[in-house]
Amino acid sequence: MPTNILNLTDYKIARVEEDDHDYHITAEISNAPTVCMACGSERLIGHGRNEQVIRDIPTHGKRVAIYVDTRRWRCQDCGKTVMESLPAVNARRVMTERLCKWIGQQSMKRTFASVAEDTGLDEKTIRNIFRDYVNELEAQFRFETPQWMGIDEIYLIKPRCVIANIQNNTVVDMLANRNKDTVVKYLFQMKHRDKVQFVAMDMWAPYRDAVTAVMPQAKIVIDKFHVIKMANEAMEKARKGIRADLDLKQRRGLMHDRFVLLKRQRDLTDKEAFNLDGWTKNYPVLGEAYRLKESFYSVYEASSKEDALARYEAWSKSVPPEIRPHFSDLIRAFSNWQPWILNYFDHKVTNAYTESLNSLIRVMDRMGRGYSFEALRAKILFTEGAHKHKLSRPKFERMRDVEPDYGIPADAMGYCAFVAEPVMARPRKVAKPHELYEPPKNYGADINTLIELLEAGKL
Repeated sequence: MPTNILNLTDYKIARVEEDDHDYHITAEISNAPTVCMACGSERLIGHGRNEQVIRDIPTHGKRVAIYVDTRRWRCQDCGKTVMESLPAVNARRVMTERLCKWIGQQSMKRTFASVAEDTGLDEKTIRNIFRDYVNELEAQFRFETPQWMGIDEIYLIKPRCVIANIQNNTVVDMLANRNKDTVVKYLFQMKHRDKVQFVAMDMWAPYRDAVTAVMPQAKIVIDKFHVIKMANEAMEKARKGIRADLDLKQRRGLMHDRFVLLKRQRDLTDKEAFNLDGWTKNYPVLGEAYRLKESFYSVYEASSKEDALARYEAWSKSVPPEIRPHFSDLIRAFSNWQPWILNYFDHKVTNAYTESLNSLIRVMDRMGRGYSFEALRAKILFTEGAHKHKLSRPKFERMRDVEPDYGIPADAMGYCAFVAEPVMARPRKVAKPHELYEPPKNYGADINTLIELLEAGKL
């Protein structure tokens, strides 16, 4: 009898044949059925055979197929027939359970095409198995609905919507696209969506309309950094606008110093300030655009919504006609989105961590060219050890009345003649017998942990 290289105790190995690429293993089931599954009778007789080919995990770099000659049994009492069941075989596919699990795990790290080549299966089959594997993970991990939600996007072949928990700096989900219908469907299926208080987003109307329709109680806040970025983009337009008047050497110099023009004046080094002074004096358009870019930042230094609006209106009036085309997108956006932009000054909620998540996803995408969106999403959401189970800050709990603690041990009776002022004891939590144990809450994949895993080469 050949050695059981399968390490499956429910099968007896009859023969092993090997070629350059595959193992062909002939086996039989160790334990045949002894009773009828329908009536419980023990009067079973053989009623034919049927060979089935079962795929298994690759071994020694070769694909594995198990040939099992399953028997059909007929009950002499009820007349029903039954086939031998195949132990350790997936109920939906003619392959072992461990192969299904292995394909799911490998698809998180590799392309579907490479996994298909290793197993000898069709790429479509690999994709379907991976989809089932991800569905199992999603059923296993239930993320808490964020009270402060971030909605942003990442470009992976096309724009994808990213849902984040701003309070805990975690990612909750990634959607296949950023269409309104997709976002509405996701938000509508979200449990306890009525608990969402704030939603930070960029100026994309489908996001706003989806949140307004599904979660009207949530306050929409336009992310500060998306607005400020438009001021930098206006500065870039002004820089590019003067290139036609420059010679080749000056163009190269302006290209080299473009980061100086985008940098805040207070953060400039002496050398950068000198370079900036030269450009702005020689090209007044650049100087005026830089002044407007810097003065727009002061809008976000306002102490209130009213103060911010007053600062913006003063800034808008100060934009000269010849410079206005460069800042037209910013002015138009502020006018169209003014109520939601100004909400920031009542609730300073930003998507800054979501932006760092976007950078992380781009790095992962570059490292794994050929990853499907589904695989990349699964790596982000379900990476082992990346989930956060505690709030960033614990909830406030009021102090409860307890017995004063004098700091005297129980066996110190008569030890001292007087008693000092009682020391306020810390509140003690007493477990109530009717309170059931609740599993720890899962707030999603922690962005900082994902970054650490990526830098360590574990992602």
